[in-house]
Parts: sequence; structure tokens; C-alpha cells
Amino acid sequence: MQVSQPYPSSCELSVVIPVYNEEAGLDALIERVTAAAHAIFADRYELILVNDGSKDGSWNAICQHADRDPRIVAINLSRNHGHQLALTAGLHHVRGQLVFVLDADLQDPPELLGPMLERVREGYDVVYGQRIKRHGETAFKRGTAAMFYRTLASMVDTHIPRDTGDFRLMTRRVVDQLNAMPERYRFIRGLVSYIGFNQTAFPYERDARYAGETNYPLRKMIALAVDAITSFSVVPLRFASHLGMLFGLAGLASLVWVVGAWMQGGAVQGWASLAALTLILGSVQLLVLGVFGEYLGRMYMEGKQRPLFIVSEVRRHPAAANEEPEPAPVAEKRNGAKVNEAIRVAG
Repeated sequence: MQVSQPYPSSCELSVVIPVYNEEAGLDALIERVTAAAHAIFADRYELILVNDGSKDGSWNAICQHADRDPRIVAINLSRNHGHQLALTAGLHHVRGQLVFVLDADLQDPPELLGPMLERVREGYDVVYGQRIKRHGETAFKRGTAAMFYRTLASMVDTHIPRDTGDFRLMTRRVVDQLNAMPERYRFIRGLVSYIGFNQTAFPYERDARYAGETNYPLRKMIALAVDAITSFSVVPLRFASHLGMLFGLAGLASLVWVVGAWMQGGAVQGWASLAALTLILGSVQLLVLGVFGEYLGRMYMEGKQRPLFIVSEVRRHPAAANEEPEPAPVAEKRNGAKVNEAIRVAG
């Protein structure tokens, strides 16, 4: 097996990409990402591709690239865990002092690594991509995404930027804090916002998908929205109290009206309306029980403390097989010495 270049002795950038059924675009993805990283960091970077239980030939394609390039790390999960957990698995394997996260569909241009790095040099710990245009997406998806982010912003105390995904460049100390969070139902862009430090937006136009079809249908979008709301807000629980007060006031007003009509010698008619009100109250009660059940079920699953993900195989080039990941120190100073050195050398 021919090794084109030796494995770098120091890794300054880790690029983490979850992959699910992206065989058609993998070659273009790796070519563009490696070109963008090599232009700035030479060979001092790694590309971590996490196969999230793909049903096509994505894993075989990833392995072929990993066998040729010592800078590529191939991680195969035991099954499909979902995008957020696949991304979490990749973040747990990073060695670089800077971490670049993007999706495998090439909607987030890897060529923006350079301009985003300039913002890190200015002193930011997180530079997140903020979409000003979304090419190749339906009006329904754009509209529901905009509604979701604005609804979420009104329900949570943590400031989660609107119109952002997981596309971002982070320093190692942010990733260390993120990896220390053990919660199962992960909304990573929200967790990064919760961590704090200095963060800034990087406006960009999101491209259309390079190849294949979206792996985020409406069902998964709704599930992600539920994870986001239940992870950062207790407003749905308060909704039960508000409904109780609302219907209590309505019942009190109805009682006053009934008593007033009886005192005037009239008879209150309306068995049909009474039956309708009973059905409405029953539906509201079931809705409230469902909300409580959602939170209770998540507490139950968290209490089991099962692993967030299970790795079936980690594949590296023989030149990199003996390299162990660096420990993940929690930086105590802003942009620690190693991060500053990585930025300085990259510049």
C-alpha cells in the first residue's frame, strides 16, 4: 500500500462529518474538504467521517479513502443512531485544537473554513454559519424552519441563534465542554449556545444538496424540534397550568350564568353543548398527560445511563494506526496555548 504522505505528528484541525447514505457525493465531499484544509493547515489536520448505519455503500467508500489517506479517520457506528449522536461520536474522537463541523451533503461549503478561521483569530471560540439564503429547498421547508427557530427563541432562556445548523468552527475547549455533557436527547447547536464563551455569526448562502435526497424528512424534523424544546424549555409543562386556569375561569363564568338563569325562573338548555365541552376537556386532559409523559419518558431513558452511541469499528491508515487521540483537556484560559499556536501556524 502506497503512502503518499506521512501522518502528521501534530494535528491542528479536526473536521467532523456525519455520513448517512451519502455514497454518491462522498468523493466530491472529501476532495473539497481536504483541499480547503490542506490550503491552510498543510498536513496538520484530520478528517473524521462517521458512518451512521448507512444502507448504501457509504462505509465501503469511506474505508477506501481511509486506506489511501492517513489523514482520514473512518468511524462506523453499530447502527443508525441519528445525526446528532453520530456527530457526538465524531466529536469524541477529535485530536485537533480547532474543530470544523459540517454535513456530508455539501450544502455547507467547506471552502468557508478560511474566512471562518479569520474570525477565530479575532478571539472567538465559536464561529457558526447563519443562513441568509437556502438554495434548493422548498418553500415549505424554509417556512417551517423559520417558524421553528422563532418559536424556540420565544420559549427558551438560552439564546439559540436563528437560522443556524451545526455548521461551525470551534476551539477545543468548547468541544471539551460539549463532550462532558452526557444527555441523550441532544440538540447540539443549542448545547453549544448554552456553553457560552465568545461566539459570532458567519452569514452565508447555503447551497443545494450536491447529490442524492435529503435524509431529514418531516418526521425527523419534528423529532429534532421536540428534542430542542424539551431539552431547553419547560414551557410545555407550564402550558398545563395555563390551560387549567383558562378552563377554570370559563367554568366559573358558566356557573354564574346558570345560577342567574335559575334565579330568574328559567331552565338552562344545551345537552349538546355540554357533551361538546366534556369532549374538549377530555382532549385537553389527554394532551396535558401526553406532555408530562414526554418529559417523564425522557427522564426514564436518561436514568438508564446507556451509552450515547456504540462504535463498531474505527479504521485508520496503517501509518496512523498507532497514533492515539490526545486527551481532551478542559482549557482554563481563553484560547489556550495550543489553540493559539494552531491559529498562528495556520496563518
